[in-house]
Amino acid sequence: MLIVNRDDERPIWQQLLDQAIHNITTGKWPPGELLLPSRELALLIGVSRSTIQIVYEELYSRGYTVTSRRGGTRVSEWTYATQPSEETAAQGPIQPELPLLNAAIGHLHSWFGDRDERKVEIDFTPHEPYLDEHFQKNWRQSFLQASSEADLDHWSYGDAYGFRPLREQIQRHLSLERGIHVDIDQIILTSGAQHSIDLIAQALLHEGETVSVEDPGFPAAWMVMKYRRMQVVPVPVDEYGLCVDRIHPGSKLVFVTPSHQCAVGVIMSEPRRQQLLHMAAEQRFWIVEDDYDSEFRYRGDPLPTLFSQQPQNTLYMMSFSKMIAPGIRISAIIGPREAIRQLAQIHELTYRHLPIMEQLTLAHFIKHGHFMRHMRRVRNVYRRRHAAMTKAINASGLSEHFTLSGVETGLHMLLEAHKSFDEEKVTSLVLEKGIRVYPLSRYCLESGRKGWVLGFAKVDEAAIEEGIYRLAGMLI
Repeated sequence: MLIVNRDDERPIWQQLLDQAIHNITTGKWPPGELLLPSRELALLIGVSRSTIQIVYEELYSRGYTVTSRRGGTRVSEWTYATQPSEETAAQGPIQPELPLLNAAIGHLHSWFGDRDERKVEIDFTPHEPYLDEHFQKNWRQSFLQASSEADLDHWSYGDAYGFRPLREQIQRHLSLERGIHVDIDQIILTSGAQHSIDLIAQALLHEGETVSVEDPGFPAAWMVMKYRRMQVVPVPVDEYGLCVDRIHPGSKLVFVTPSHQCAVGVIMSEPRRQQLLHMAAEQRFWIVEDDYDSEFRYRGDPLPTLFSQQPQNTLYMMSFSKMIAPGIRISAIIGPREAIRQLAQIHELTYRHLPIMEQLTLAHFIKHGHFMRHMRRVRNVYRRRHAAMTKAINASGLSEHFTLSGVETGLHMLLEAHKSFDEEKVTSLVLEKGIRVYPLSRYCLESGRKGWVLGFAKVDEAAIEEGIYRLAGMLI
């Protein structure tokens, strides 16, 4: 019998429904059992017939009962099943082993500096830019204005290529600042470099094809490619950049950071650039040009891009992670129209489109001049910190015992040690003294090079001097 509890806050029909479902699922009402007619049950319980009708309708709609005109309402034949043991229920499905994923995530965490609970006074992170309250104020202003001005259509399903007004702002920026002149349908927005590389792997490569990457280089590039089951081949880097003559002859894609080599920091020489462009045209492979921090150059203007010289073979990657903040998660791929269309199709299938609010805000931020003012301000900050870093390294004597490179461009430089140097031991000792540095070995695929990638964007001048002198005291 079903019972009504007048002290229960739930509606009466809900109380009765819960009891009925419990009776069915525990076998108290076995399969095939005939339920009382609604009028009769209502009289027995002391509720209205309409309440019982609601309960019966819910039981039927959820598949607990079947109904026929002559046979009345009966418990479904297939609803009752013995309950699994608590141990079985807690286990759930068996998850597949993913060794490639686990190894990649472990390397990624290591590359970012193995964040732990130890207190760090000075962090020479090469991964993050300078941010201040002035930026936060302007970003908040753009966020509020963009959200108040947004059309209702903006909140529907968006364009897989990305928010068109933002792509138009990026198109204009590339033309004025980087000498890249493209149509709007040659730009697709993504949520960061890793997302960009993943889309490229899915859209333009087949599983098992060969990809050449810089070594040392950008770890996320080869991690994503390996996870997508590409054959990743390391290519050495010297003082002139990627050693083009060491590129695997069967490569379908070559990933490079020519304007400021990721890790070593060198600039790819013009002869090497021309050699790479000629090889790509002759062998018909893709060049993926990651231009992640070349906007910050301390000797003249940013260098010409590979894309501007050979757009038919090159996919140009840009990101706002270093220019503004990594938390924005907006970047772009620029390339041949058909290649970008194929990337957009993959994006539409797997991600649909990027979140609209970040795109609206960034478009407003650029359009109303906040972006260029921000860039002018941070360039001045970086120029001072770059000078403080090079001065401290030279004055402390570190440059006499180690090789300094990558000082012309970007937000980090390399202090390279001999291959026999115990890089990991020094990194740990320095961390115990409250200073975090980033070992070169974590940027290496097969290379045995040693040293430290030192970022200066988030460290003020006084802390730079203090940190470098303390580092020198442990190394010299």
